[in-house]
Amino acid sequence: MYKIILLFLIFLKIGAFSFGGGYAMLPFIQQEFIHKYNFISSQEFLDLLALSQSTPGPIAINCATFIGYKVGNILGSISATLGVIIFSVVCLTIISKLFDKFKDNPKIENLLVVLRPITLGFILAAAFSSALDIPWDLYSIIAFVSSFYLLYTKKIGSISAIFIYGIIGMILFM
Repeated sequence: MYKIILLFLIFLKIGAFSFGGGYAMLPFIQQEFIHKYNFISSQEFLDLLALSQSTPGPIAINCATFIGYKVGNILGSISATLGVIIFSVVCLTIISKLFDKFKDNPKIENLLVVLRPITLGFILAAAFSSALDIPWDLYSIIAFVSSFYLLYTKKIGSISAIFIYGIIGMILFM
C-alpha cells in the first residue's frame, strides 16, 4: 500500500510543478522513477515512451498508467493516473471560472512568456537524456535521421512514422 500512495504523491507533485504538458513532465518522471526510487530502468523508460506515443491519449497519463501498473498493478495504475491529472483538473476548473477576468492581464501574459522557454528546456532535457540512453546502432541512426526528415519536411504524421518504423524494426530484428 505504501507504493500505491507514493505513486499518487509523486505523480501529484509532477502534475503540479511541471508546465507545458506531458513532454515537459518527462525529465521529472526520469528523475523520480529512474534515479530516485529505481522503480524503472532507463531502457524501460525508453520503452514506455514508445508505448506512450503509440497508444491513444496524452503522454503524461499514459506514462503514469504504465509506471503505476509496473509498480503496483491495477491499484498502482489508478493511483498514478489520478495523481497526474488531479492538479490539472482542479486548476482548469478554477481557471475556466476566472479566464475572462484575467485573459488580458499583462502580468499573466508576462508569466506565460517566461514559462515558454522553461518548458522548451524541460522537453529538450528529456530528449537529450533519452538520446543518451538509446543503444545507437546503424538502424537507430538511420531511423532517427530519416524519421526526423519525413516528419519535418514531408509533414507525415507521427503515428504513421511509428507504424512504418515499427514494422521495419520487426522485420529486421525478428
